[in-house]
Amino acid sequence: MNIKKEIETMVPKLVECRHELHSWPETAFEEHRTSDFITKELKSLGLEVEQGIAGTGVVATLTKGEGKREKAIGLRADMDGLDIHEENSFDYKSTNEGKMHACGHDGHMTMLLGAAEYLSRNDTFSGTIHFIFQPAEENEGGGNEMIKDGLFEKYPVEAVFGLHSFPILPLGYFATRKGPMMAAFDIFDIKINGTGGHAAMPHLTRDPIVAASYMINQFQSIVSRNSDPVESAVVSVTDIHGGTTYNVIPETVNLRGTTRHFQPHIQDMVEQRLKEITDGVASSTGVNTEFKYERRYPATVNSSNETDEAIKAASMITGAEKVLTDLPPVMGSEDFAFMLKEKPGAYIALGAGDPKPGGMMHQSKFDFNDEVIPIGVSYWTNLIENLLPLGS
Repeated sequence: MNIKKEIETMVPKLVECRHELHSWPETAFEEHRTSDFITKELKSLGLEVEQGIAGTGVVATLTKGEGKREKAIGLRADMDGLDIHEENSFDYKSTNEGKMHACGHDGHMTMLLGAAEYLSRNDTFSGTIHFIFQPAEENEGGGNEMIKDGLFEKYPVEAVFGLHSFPILPLGYFATRKGPMMAAFDIFDIKINGTGGHAAMPHLTRDPIVAASYMINQFQSIVSRNSDPVESAVVSVTDIHGGTTYNVIPETVNLRGTTRHFQPHIQDMVEQRLKEITDGVASSTGVNTEFKYERRYPATVNSSNETDEAIKAASMITGAEKVLTDLPPVMGSEDFAFMLKEKPGAYIALGAGDPKPGGMMHQSKFDFNDEVIPIGVSYWTNLIENLLPLGS
């Protein structure tokens, strides 16, 4: 494995950094201590740093060389933790009750800090790098908030790149694809208002539970009967609340769930059909409904040339045979998609080894694999040295 020797010497310090970040996770737009820590580290390297973009986001800028200084590349890491109670017992487990770094963002920040340190100390590129530390990746669209706060007006880039550790990939493997890589993510909420009453006299009610069951069943036909089989989509009802006891038909039932898709016309169709089914069932069962559909994250779509550059940088570390270039599209979502809507770029997965039992992402015993750190740092540095070569 081709890890730069200087990066290997940095690993103990970077592991300490990762463990410190892990020990005090902060969730969406509350990453104040995390932001302060990152800012301090970046300023110690002599970088120009702006703190407070989208509240807690951080951008650091590094320019070197005598080449075309107007050419700039953005590198992004996510900062936030999750609302999960950590069940690990190691000494750097979360000290922030009910919150946890359960998705590897502590490792992502550490790898980008490591790249900033290496690149600030070595004259191996010519151009400008913007190191983007983004808040609120988990559900709250922090990437979009940074863009709305002027990210790319203040820090224009030719391309932007993101990286995420994947425990399901073997250690040191990379995976990506050109075009759609991760799905768009939307949510829906439906309130069904009926007429409650005694369960022994259902004819005197307008039963919202029956209406809810009809809706859920018919929602499943959207993918199987309204979507082209070669165009992926998911409709999942994930939450149902209604009723309090055995012998009372309730007044209301609340449903909510998520949809996933890659193409805008599929997104439009799914939203339309959810509303049509909701209205149709309401009419046939005599209930009233309140329907809300919210478009959250767009699909994560990699541009062709930038994906080639990501593959090249990864192949320099582990060899081309360990870089999977035809990763099937994933129905999970990623708010780096907002940045890829604004700029060309690529998102890549970095293998973190087989997960420990109970140690997959978004689980209470997850922990980032520290063996990934030098691989990620090397990926970032290779990418910059390829994109911004000396003498350019």
